[in-house]
Amino acid sequence: MVTSWNRPTTLTVNKKAIQFNIEQELKRLQPGQEVFAVVKANGYGHGAIEIAKLALEEGVSGFCVSNIDEAIELREAGILLPILILGVITPSLAPLAQQYDLTVAVASKEWLTEVIANDELDTIRAPLKLHLKIDTGMHRIGFYDVEDFVTSVELVESQPRLIYEGVFTHFATADEADDTYFSQQAQCFNQFIEKSPVKPKYIHCANSATAFWHQACPSNIIRLGIGLYGLNPSGKALDMPFELQPAASLTTELVFVKELQAGDKVSYGATYEAKSNEWLGTLPIGYADGWNRHLQGFKVLVDGQFCEIVGRVCMDQCMIRLPKHYPVGTPVTLIGENSGQVITADDVAEHLQTISYEVLCDIGARIPRRYV
Repeated sequence: MVTSWNRPTTLTVNKKAIQFNIEQELKRLQPGQEVFAVVKANGYGHGAIEIAKLALEEGVSGFCVSNIDEAIELREAGILLPILILGVITPSLAPLAQQYDLTVAVASKEWLTEVIANDELDTIRAPLKLHLKIDTGMHRIGFYDVEDFVTSVELVESQPRLIYEGVFTHFATADEADDTYFSQQAQCFNQFIEKSPVKPKYIHCANSATAFWHQACPSNIIRLGIGLYGLNPSGKALDMPFELQPAASLTTELVFVKELQAGDKVSYGATYEAKSNEWLGTLPIGYADGWNRHLQGFKVLVDGQFCEIVGRVCMDQCMIRLPKHYPVGTPVTLIGENSGQVITADDVAEHLQTISYEVLCDIGARIPRRYV
């Protein structure tokens, strides 16, 4: 997809905010802990390579991504620190992971057996580093049976081409006030660790939410994801224990302005009708850019004033009701600060009944990322 550099719609990423957020977490580290920056999904929409290079300068120890292609992108951009692939890769791709010195997740004994049978694993290169994933209650991927886990650890230890570097899990409710299920998962994880015949270098369970609200849970890697980008993992459910700075702002400009007459209808389906003479502004952003169709009725900021999105959001454009005439080219803020007023990604998410993660990840490739 072509990035629309010549359209006035832009996602601006504040590098100082990213630096500040990393510093905040580094100050909280306990002895033996390291921070891995999570840059999957194009750095939660912020730009994976740019965020990785910035995090590298701030002293993180490694990176987490979702799949092998995201990992290779970082390697080919010159990132040399450890990269952990959190998702399951196809077993036949294990030699490719070894070639790029990538760390991969193991979710089952069957996957491991297939990898061991692959003659393409290179005995000359460094062993393929593995982190065994434990399913403590998310039920996405991971070992669910303790005996399968123990057998798999022993199997890895018997293979010179493999190294048991880590074991990890992911919590389902670390960002909720009720920690009942969290405690059950933590207990399950500890049971697996106790059964492991060998203790690996890394034992980790701390995503942003766990690191922020459950520091007592032992984890020597902090997988800093949404917190890296300055957002509260719980949305608005829990208060942050320390300050973060949101890094992204989404802005555009008025590209067309007209005065509606009473009774005029707006956009597809004619779902909005002007009750009196009104000023209408058109914005060059739509659902193809990730500005969701269900944002009709939400607001943006013009000159520090909240302006309602009227009519259905189109593929490439949307319309807003203006309090008065503003000229074409007037700045508009969709996420961020404008003349003292603020719209957050959490505000957008609340309207859409989703989470800020989705709002940011949905911001499309047509929108250029600018780093300031």
